[in-house]
Amino acid sequence: MVSAPRYTRERIDTPDGDFMDLDWSKTNSPRVAVILHGLEGSSDRPYMRGIVNALNAANWDVAAVNFRGCSGEPNRKLLSYHSGATYDLKTILDHVFKSYDNVCIVGYSLGGNLMLKYLGEVGAEARVRSAIAFSVPCNLKASATQLAEKRNRIYMWKFLNALRAKVEAKASMFPGVIDASDYDDIKDFTTFDERFTAPLNGFENAEDYWKKCSCTQFLSSIRIPTLLVSAADDPFLADSCYPVKEAESSENFSLEIPRLGGHVGFHQRGRYWSERRVVDFLEENQVA
Repeated sequence: MVSAPRYTRERIDTPDGDFMDLDWSKTNSPRVAVILHGLEGSSDRPYMRGIVNALNAANWDVAAVNFRGCSGEPNRKLLSYHSGATYDLKTILDHVFKSYDNVCIVGYSLGGNLMLKYLGEVGAEARVRSAIAFSVPCNLKASATQLAEKRNRIYMWKFLNALRAKVEAKASMFPGVIDASDYDDIKDFTTFDERFTAPLNGFENAEDYWKKCSCTQFLSSIRIPTLLVSAADDPFLADSCYPVKEAESSENFSLEIPRLGGHVGFHQRGRYWSERRVVDFLEENQVA
């Protein structure tokens, strides 16, 4: 069991009247890493705890993000967190930059896609020093198809079961807008994104959501040192989720594909190898 960091929670307001909770773990450092969790994650997931502890030990302050509705309390608005909600990452970073000049980002899975999309959108305007992501479904449609395969049924069931509580809570908050009565009929992300993710967040349909929010199309515009690490044996990632050509043609974006690691795994002798990789990469890319 990964020991829990000593978090101090801060609630920040979003421009649309909603909120997100940041869990801070500080060492009185002048530099900070903003950590973004994956689908149905939170600041309390073992991989989040582990990286917070590792960065604290390396003299980094850390802001562990809980996306909308992921901190144990439903968010106020119909809008939900999703793979392309870069407006929420902007809100978080604008807040963090009020206290720090030296800011880096670490993103896992969904949070990694969000981070890479954001960095490509802002390009040369990024104030972030460097960024690293793990296990990112860079092609959302291909990843949804991959997860729907029979061999991934247990993962699909776990995600849909976890998302049920949020959908049912929103149905209670917004009666007549959301209908969760036939939720058991949903068996994959194609149906889930078509029924909920897309309409609740302003997309025409699942295809529109996947097309606009997949991060691959934004990678060529990244202008800060950025690394993506995705294991070759990740069961969630299709071949098109490994942006090899984009990395080969970029001066700022690079890709590492370890043979083993699964999805947000990378265990080595009881520890997360990824924790050491994060610390090393962020230290290597500090401005003197």
